[in-house]
Formats: sequence, C-alpha cells, structure tokens
Amino acid sequence: MQTFFELLPEKQNTSAALGFFDGLHIGHRKVIGEAVRGSENGLVPICFTFAQSPKSVLKNQPQEALMSVEDKKTALSEIGIQHLYMCDFKSVVDVAPRKFVEDMLIKTLKAKKLCCGFNYTFGKNGEGNTELLAEICRENGIELKVLPPVEEKEGVVSSTLIRELIKGGNVRRANELLGSYFGFGGEVVHGQHLGRELGTPTLNQSLHEELVVPKFGVYASCVTLDDGRKFCGVTNIGVKPTVGNFAPLCETWMPDYSGEELYGKTVDVRLIDFIRGEKKFSSLEELKKAIFDNAKTAEKMFSEINNL
Repeated sequence: MQTFFELLPEKQNTSAALGFFDGLHIGHRKVIGEAVRGSENGLVPICFTFAQSPKSVLKNQPQEALMSVEDKKTALSEIGIQHLYMCDFKSVVDVAPRKFVEDMLIKTLKAKKLCCGFNYTFGKNGEGNTELLAEICRENGIELKVLPPVEEKEGVVSSTLIRELIKGGNVRRANELLGSYFGFGGEVVHGQHLGRELGTPTLNQSLHEELVVPKFGVYASCVTLDDGRKFCGVTNIGVKPTVGNFAPLCETWMPDYSGEELYGKTVDVRLIDFIRGEKKFSSLEELKKAIFDNAKTAEKMFSEINNL
C-alpha cells in the first residue's frame, strides 16, 4: 500500500473510505470493507484520512491514539486498501463542506464511490453531514454507502469507548471491539537491570507519546521479535514504586526467551489481558515471587489465544 499527502499518481477512479479511523475498530472495518468491495467494479480502494487528529487540532487535546500510524498502514493494507491519502487537516479545517467534497473527494480523489459511518461530518465546523453528502453524491452520480452504528452491550462501538476501556485496564474487551490487539512496537533500550538481578530480565521500551496510556499494572502480552518469533510476555506498564522510580515505563519479561540481547532492536508488544494493578512490595523477594506468579497467569492467557 502506498501513502500520499497530495495528488494520487493514478488516473483511475476510486472507491474511498472516509474517516480518521483511530484504532480501526470493528465499526471502522465495515466502512473500509465496503470501500474495498468497490474493486469489484474496477475502482481503486483507497482510504481518505487526516495526518493529524482533528480533536488534537481543534481542541488542543492529547491525541491518545489507539494505534500508531505505522500499525494503521499495515492493517489497512491487510484489509485490501491500495492507497492511503493522508490530508493535512489544518489545510481543510476552514473549507466549506460542499467545496471540500467537490474539490477534495471528487476532483482530487476521482471518487466514484464513497463510504462512511453514520456520524461522519466534514467541512468547516463539521457542518457537513451524511445528508448533505448524499445530496452532493446524487448530483454528481457518485455511489454513497453510509454504514449504520455497530452496537454492543456497552453501547455504540467507538474509539472513545475503546479508549476508556484501555485506560480502565479492560484490554481484553477493548481488543474484542478493536478486532485486533492493542499494543505498540518500539526499540529496546537499557533500563536499571533490576530484572536481571531478580532472574527476570526485561525489555525496556518508551511509551509512545501519541498513544493512549493503559491503566498502570501488569498485563499478559504477546511479544514479536524482529525475526517474527513470538513469545509470551509479562508486561508492566507504569512506575516502579518498590524501587523509587516514578517515571512511566514499559517493561516486558519473556519467561521462555533465552537468546541474544535485544538492545537496539525493534520489538512488538501486544497486550492480551490485565493481570493485576500496580503495587508497592515490602521487599525485592516479595516482588520476585509476584513476578513469577504473574508469569503463570500470563502463560495461561497466552495459551488461550490463536490469532496473534
């Protein structure tokens, strides 16, 4: 899949999925899947999104993304999107809704089919809605598919709902609604080497600034090395109150790994389920026992998954 920030290189007509698609949850995937089906009629399936989170631009709020841009690109490609068009949100924030559709979607993208969610808005102040979009599409002979909300027991599936689940530690349910596993990749850096002293050497990674921070505590995880091998992980996210470190960290121990040092390598960590909250232990021995107990729980959780 190719990524573009201005003009598409082809003159072919397109079938475009519209949205920011934070996390590519199960509702988003229905929209994108509908766009991909446009290929059956000779259209190029593309995704039109923004390079910046509209919320972070308009409200000056932290992004708290559910997925990194690189993960989003990979997932879109796997679904069947051929081109990703990442528009500079600041360049269109004051464009009138009708002009946005006619200039950006029809002229630039050469769209012959548009797909969006039921609550899609566009143009200055978000004044454009699906009713206006339907009117413009009728005038220009463009097929429009507006997908209804996906409802679960918590309500309508949304990025906001999933973000709150992750912040509350309920990553198992968040993963179900995402249709994938929440996590991140990152370079392994040096830590304090306390894990090595305890017999539980950890991979230390910086938390991505743009991603939502999960509830502090210990998680079962799936760790994928840069050579594709996967291991069960015990991942601690948070501070280390027992040893007096209060800066947020991500540390992962792989009980079954005994290979080479991984410093400087990129490792992918996906959270499977929450094991326990953050706790200050009275001694390092008590901490060590808890870590090994957590490993038993993590290994059971890891053994139950079959799609990572």
